[in-house]
Amino acid sequence: MKGTAITAAAAAAVLIGAGPAAAQGIFVGHLADYTGATSDVGRPYGQGVADALAYLNTHGGINGKKIEFETVDYSYEVPRAIATYKKWTGSHKVASIQGWGTGDTEALVTFVAKDEIPYYSASYSGHLTDPTGKGPHGSKAAPYNFFYGPSYTDGCRALVQWAAADAKKKGIASPKFVHMGDNHPYPNAPKAACGDYAKEMGFTIVPAIQYSLKPGDFKAQCLSLKDSGANYAFLANTGGSTISLLKSCETVGVDVQFMGNVWAMDENALKAAGDAADGTVFVVGAADWKSDAPGMKTVREISKVSDASGSQYRPVHYMRGICSVYYMRDAMAAADKAGGVNGPNIKKAMEQMKDHVPAELQGVCIPSTWTPTDHRGTTKVFIYQAHSKGAEQSIGKIGEAEIERKAEWLGW
Repeated sequence: MKGTAITAAAAAAVLIGAGPAAAQGIFVGHLADYTGATSDVGRPYGQGVADALAYLNTHGGINGKKIEFETVDYSYEVPRAIATYKKWTGSHKVASIQGWGTGDTEALVTFVAKDEIPYYSASYSGHLTDPTGKGPHGSKAAPYNFFYGPSYTDGCRALVQWAAADAKKKGIASPKFVHMGDNHPYPNAPKAACGDYAKEMGFTIVPAIQYSLKPGDFKAQCLSLKDSGANYAFLANTGGSTISLLKSCETVGVDVQFMGNVWAMDENALKAAGDAADGTVFVVGAADWKSDAPGMKTVREISKVSDASGSQYRPVHYMRGICSVYYMRDAMAAADKAGGVNGPNIKKAMEQMKDHVPAELQGVCIPSTWTPTDHRGTTKVFIYQAHSKGAEQSIGKIGEAEIERKAEWLGW
């Protein structure tokens, strides 16, 4: 399956090569990781994107225009992502791309800016939030990059705020904080900025501990964690390796409050990690499947695209995938009315959104604002906690934070 188009889930909407009708369509590329190092979370997110695109085509498309899309599993390999991008841009008039990882998204920043193709990633790297390149930390200009949800850095800052309050409640006078993750663009994206913020909040930063994005035996890392004296550990990898880490740390008797980024924990990881995941605090960027928000009615209808029975439980990432597509949809609809569905018009429409939520997704997506000088769509962070006692497992919201939109944090 590596590097090939995945069309089964999206067959209803993949109109490429379908003759005259396809020529009038709007092409959207969809990069997904279904078989690579982050596929544990890539599959539910990618399914949300594919289902939403297919659903839109049966509900009016873009002002009556069909969306052509192709889902490609690039297996989380940057060269494959770049090759796919070049293939798409060489054979299609690409209106937009729904992308995935940090390494590939950051590698394509200059390409999409030059080609004027709005790129909606599932990477929430703070480096992608500076459209002008004028941020004080040397971020590259990313005028055509957008993502739905808080950045990795703002998510980490929210967890640091929570940890500071938790430490005070527990009487920990000088709490210690440690960053844990692979040596890779994705886990590293918030490392410096969040560490700097943790220092501001009174934490002592202990040396980072590296563990692979691929699941494995992490007892050695857990023993290092134990020896470090850290009270709060930020997990920057995805769920698959988080499961291995939590189990390894349980085995060697680590007593640390684990805090995960938006991809580090979900219902699937909780089920697999069992009691080792109990108490883990993590970031969530949209409503969860159990929500009774009005927009969940639309989400459940979209879910039937790949689950006709409507009975399949969708992890938290699925909803974010849908939100990403619907923000793109709204920008495309506005662009269509303002001269045509092309990159510059989509970009302009995105940068005019203020506290926007797609009409059908009220209560599901966080109100978001983009401007020509700031692509931090939202700085609101939902904080959840995992609970596991034998057969009883659940996730639940325990708070939220609104991170200050400081100019000096742009692109960081």
